[in-house]
Amino acid sequence: DYPGLCQADTLTGRCLSRVSTINCEPRPATGQLQLRDLSLHNLHNVSVAIPTGVLTVVTGVAGSGKSTLVNRLLPRNYPDAVLIDQGALGGTRRSSVVSYIGALDAVRALFARTSGQPVSLFSNNAQGACPACKGLGLIYTDLAFMDSVETPCEACASTGFSQAARAVTWQGLNIAQVLGVCVTEAMAFFIGQTEIIDFLRRLVRVGLGYVALGQRLSTLSGGERQRLKLASRLEGDGSLYLFDEPTTGLHRADVDRLLGLFDELTHKGHTVIVVEHNLDVIAHADWLIEMGPGAGHKGGAVIFEGTPLAMLEASGSITGAFLRTHATPRPGAVAAWR
Repeated sequence: DYPGLCQADTLTGRCLSRVSTINCEPRPATGQLQLRDLSLHNLHNVSVAIPTGVLTVVTGVAGSGKSTLVNRLLPRNYPDAVLIDQGALGGTRRSSVVSYIGALDAVRALFARTSGQPVSLFSNNAQGACPACKGLGLIYTDLAFMDSVETPCEACASTGFSQAARAVTWQGLNIAQVLGVCVTEAMAFFIGQTEIIDFLRRLVRVGLGYVALGQRLSTLSGGERQRLKLASRLEGDGSLYLFDEPTTGLHRADVDRLLGLFDELTHKGHTVIVVEHNLDVIAHADWLIEMGPGAGHKGGAVIFEGTPLAMLEASGSITGAFLRTHATPRPGAVAAWR
């Protein structure tokens, strides 16, 4: 039962039994992002100042205007912002995790360099494509007025690669087998290949070490798509990162990893703004903005601005009541809170 799970010595049990702590020592802001008299959807003449160089969480009940403020209005006023949401990743039906992160070209070049074959032989979109399925790994059968049926391609064993491409190996694996390896295993497989390792390390940092290199983008969940987008932008030159509910579908242990990544970004001087309901993320923030008080036409207003510690006693905050039952101030700050 649930009480038993809370006492179990498992990863989930330890996470459930853990008490979250409030961030009582928020990092100092380096400046402010000013938004004045903005209106869209249920937001009417909203003005708010968002601190820079720290982690800000925008929270509130569903439909209160959080996403409108962060995902729509903020990028309009600060077009250099990097928006990382759970939307589609683009690409083709052949696009995969390793191609999206940018490492596939390096993998193909490695096979070509060591075998003396052209790079195109190791592409399922060019010379190396299986002639039966055209590199898709699946055979699509059109059934007229019914949905089309897809079946695994027997000619290439669903890999999408021709026999010639699969005949070439590196370290005992062919290109199709390499793409079937998960990211964590690939880190060990490509030891010494610095360019490839650098790409893969980003995937591990965002918690995607378990996905296969060749996993199709269409099979990723919304949370996985969001983390893949983050991995592709980690080494970019953006200074303002916007996240839309990044903890959706994440285990509490994965949330800890994500918070560490947010801290890493802020330590480098970046500004991180997160739309979130997760109380662990709210408790960890340096600054909080709460939208509300209700949804739709009953929302659209800023009802709280301040630190997590201040939210605990803010009478106008709806989230504060739940934060009080979920988390406690860190040791040494209880007196200041009371």
